[in-house]
Amino acid sequence: MKIDIEERVLHFKQPAGTSRGVYTERRIWLVHVSDGMTVGVGECAPLLDLSCDALEPHIYNKVLRGFCDQVEETGEIPYEAMRDYPSMLFGLETALISFNFQLFDTPFARGEQGIPINGLVWMGSYEEMLQRMEDKLKQGFRCVKLKVGAIDFDKEFDLVKRIRERFSHHEVELRLDANGGFSPDEALYKLELLSQYVIHSIEQPIRQKQWAKMAELCRDSPLPIALDEELIGVNDPETKRQMLHIIKPAYIVLKPSLHGGMMGCREWIDIAREEGIGSWITSALESNIGLNAIAQFCSSVYGDSITFPQGLGTGQLFTDNIPMPLEIRGDKLWISKHS
Repeated sequence: MKIDIEERVLHFKQPAGTSRGVYTERRIWLVHVSDGMTVGVGECAPLLDLSCDALEPHIYNKVLRGFCDQVEETGEIPYEAMRDYPSMLFGLETALISFNFQLFDTPFARGEQGIPINGLVWMGSYEEMLQRMEDKLKQGFRCVKLKVGAIDFDKEFDLVKRIRERFSHHEVELRLDANGGFSPDEALYKLELLSQYVIHSIEQPIRQKQWAKMAELCRDSPLPIALDEELIGVNDPETKRQMLHIIKPAYIVLKPSLHGGMMGCREWIDIAREEGIGSWITSALESNIGLNAIAQFCSSVYGDSITFPQGLGTGQLFTDNIPMPLEIRGDKLWISKHS
């Protein structure tokens, strides 16, 4: 077995804004695995200032090379040693099972079923967000996620209000993602205001690593709260269990590149189910290589008939994405059998 590493920089079609800043480009590492006859590829895509393994590029490449050397020598992934390197783990997991485009044997992977997804409205000015919302609805999305927490809250609140004035919760399901943008002192008040407009859930209203405050917010909030960034860097199974038991969120939002690869996400899902906590899977600004793997993993984890919209639509963000037979039809992600 031979593993080669290819470093790439992808460029966004338009700046992708979050409460932590704006992304204009995206650095990824592709791992190519060859057994002499066939080749598999996986994507390692850490997010700057967010991933627990977001190292300086030259250090990241060195650490990844070390893990690849171990896999070349043993033929197996050193899972325990890689717990704190989720993006690298996910890339190697994908590469070792992707000797063809189909990673899992599911109806989605065979191109027979689509996975429902939410439309994503990125942060921007009030006018930009309103226009993006209009575009998503025209495209056929019936579940839309708004990134909030970056512009003036009154404007974001007005945007939610205007959406609800035009579309009832029977027509459009609204999800919000604050990326930790609310302060603990004001979060509950803002959630109470937003709850007037039938919001499905809000992701990470306050910054992570404030377990007591997040637990209190989950207990008192009129809106269901989902954890996202809170899960980053929590890689030990017992700590995962302890955190979910203490905070008791309504949902967890899982990104394999951030939350432990496929192995780590399966752990999160199993523990969440034991605690009565729901979950869904989303991509994290990967190229189509990663998006394909995440979507197929999602179809494997949740079964043949996924009705809960997942967050798998980011593959269209880049000007120089890697071509793959993925397409969005209406509000579903499909693998095209004709590509």
